[in-house]
Amino acid sequence: MKKINRREFLKYQAASMAWIAGSSLLLPPAAAIAAPEKTSGKSKTPDIAVARGGAESAVRAAVAMLGGMEAFVRKGDRVVIKPNMSFASGPERAANTHPEVVRTIAAMCREAGADRVLVLDNPLSPAEQCLEASGIRAACADIDRDMVHTVSSRRRFAEVSIENAETLKSTDVMREVLASDVLIAAPVAKSHSGAGVSLSMKGMMGLIYNRRIMHRLDLHAAIADLASLLRADLTVIDATRVLSTGGPGGPGKVLTPDTIIASADMVAADAYAVSAFEWYGRKYTPDQVKHVRLAHQRGLGRMDIENLDVKEIAA
Repeated sequence: MKKINRREFLKYQAASMAWIAGSSLLLPPAAAIAAPEKTSGKSKTPDIAVARGGAESAVRAAVAMLGGMEAFVRKGDRVVIKPNMSFASGPERAANTHPEVVRTIAAMCREAGADRVLVLDNPLSPAEQCLEASGIRAACADIDRDMVHTVSSRRRFAEVSIENAETLKSTDVMREVLASDVLIAAPVAKSHSGAGVSLSMKGMMGLIYNRRIMHRLDLHAAIADLASLLRADLTVIDATRVLSTGGPGGPGKVLTPDTIIASADMVAADAYAVSAFEWYGRKYTPDQVKHVRLAHQRGLGRMDIENLDVKEIAA
């Protein structure tokens, strides 16, 4: 089934409403959740692609296993890439996505024929400091000097309702995201004091105007609600460095697995990242992260990685 893009979503919404143009956070294992039966044959492309190596080579190798960027981006598409770019710190601290990961994704989108590629985030730290310290703006400058932006002005957002939401019934989303054809999540893998981990689903909070309200709700349920609206077409998790403790801003313990995780299923990508690395000094299973479990239960993606086709290579 063809995935509805954000412009089509808005047309659908307009028919029914008007809108303006070790941590207690990680839960004990849940009771058994029914999972789809594992199919007998391998899919043409894996559900999750994992590549280990240098940032650029690993990104290219992981996306290639999914059919290449051409499987997600068509000629003339408008693409939004959502990295972590919210803190005024460099790659060594692992609070932001590695600039070479973002640059490589942007270059691949252009190679696939994208008409416009934007790298967007609504930062927590002062915008100019984030753009400078993260290294992302400088890394992408040779592709397009006007590609990387922080967005925090209220007029740059439009209100959208979230159908069947449990707690976050509506939110204000960047207009550039709503007008895009393709949304790519490019988070760094890191711990989070409120959500346990911050991966692709949690990272969508950087595309809305008022993220603070989510912390006044059930944060995990709100993350799942937001993921039902902002479902990335492609997720590329930067685990070249992993902020295992002290997230989201650090400082904390930084692991260096030199790994890239890619999937068309953001829940599956997050689930793999949860299981692959140490968090707060120990290992966890995907169902121990509440928002991952809720997203799986709501059919937004799959956390049962043992039933998925996972391909791992050295890049």
